[in-house]
Order: sequence, then structure tokens, then C-alpha cells
Amino acid sequence: MSTARVQEIFDDWAQRGRAEGMESGHAFSARVGFEKLGLERGQHYLDVGCGNGYTVRWAAALVGDEGHAAGLDLAPEMVARAKQASAGLANVAFQQAAFPAHELEHGSFHGIFSMEVLYYLADVEGALAEIARLLVPGGRFACIVDYYRENPDSHAWPEDLGCPMTLLSMGGWRSAFESAGLDVLEQQCIQYPLGAGEEPSWKHTQGSLLTLGRRRG
Repeated sequence: MSTARVQEIFDDWAQRGRAEGMESGHAFSARVGFEKLGLERGQHYLDVGCGNGYTVRWAAALVGDEGHAAGLDLAPEMVARAKQASAGLANVAFQQAAFPAHELEHGSFHGIFSMEVLYYLADVEGALAEIARLLVPGGRFACIVDYYRENPDSHAWPEDLGCPMTLLSMGGWRSAFESAGLDVLEQQCIQYPLGAGEEPSWKHTQGSLLTLGRRRG
């Protein structure tokens, strides 16, 4: 899978202001998944594919000065916006890297989050195994995807974007978690509330797929 193409897509979106649009568009399901991490003061947090860093800022407020919140993203333009929006927060850091290539210490995060990222990777199980290695024993990982087998409205996205994606079913995500050393604590489709005057879409009927895992050991 071409990391250059993925970077091109997300840099373009950042330059056109879509980083903030993704924050508002994903906030409902992201908050549901984020809160299931159960972060506490003094803990360490990582967002894989952090975009403009909005969940990193959520985490920074929870873990306090004794803790640390980090974000990693492939797109330099996204990282630049994350740093700008997080200026003045001493307990945050951002790294531009193509996951799982990074400079992060294994066994150092209590909670890891990823929103609409992992299906861009050719080796999803390898990425999940790396996430398990980054977690402390018992640490949690919340993964949310909109591109999955049971959501047929998403299946045209690879062709629309000119970018290969890994399509897994709900059961496929569960199996991939288990194979990577992550026990699945919960899996659900998060359905968005219908706003006034809004036409129903897949977000309201099928929803975003959340898989919550915990590192064994």
C-alpha cells in the first residue's frame, strides 16, 4: 500500500481545512471510543493517525502534568496543525512517521487510540502487534473504522480516493486483534444521532465500528 499516496491525500485535506472538518465529523464516535480507554492522571496516551491532534488534547487534560499525551501522523501538514493547535501544552508531543515506523518506546502507553487509520495499512495484523508492544500490560487500544465489510456504503472509497485499503469484517477485526495479542473487550457499531433536518445516512444506520482491546499479560 502506497504511503506516499496516503500522505498526499491527508496533506491535501489538511491544506484545504479538512483536518478541522474531520475533528467535528468524527467527534461523536471518537469520544465514545476515547472514554473507553479509562485514562487516569499520570498515564501515557498515544493517538495513531492523530490528524490535528484533538484527542491528544483531550488526553492531555485528563492525564495532567504528571502524564503525557502523544500523537503520530504520516502527513506533515496534519502534524503541523496539531502542533499549532496544541501550542502551550507542556505534556504533549507529536511525531511525523509512517506507522509502524516510529521512535516510540515499547511498553510505555496506558491507552492508545486510532480513528479511521488502520485500514490504510497493508499489514493490519502487523500494525496491531506493534500497538500491543507499545502498550503496558493490561493497556487498552480503541480502534474506530468506517470502512468495514458490514458497511457497504464505504466499499467504493478505495476507488474514489485512488488508494488501496484493507477491508475487514467485524469478525475479521476481532480475529486480527486476538492474533496480535489483544483481547477484545468490546465491539460495537456507534450510530450517530440524527440532527434536526438531517437526512439519514450510513452514520445513523450502520455507524462507525469500534473494537476495544486490552494487551495480554
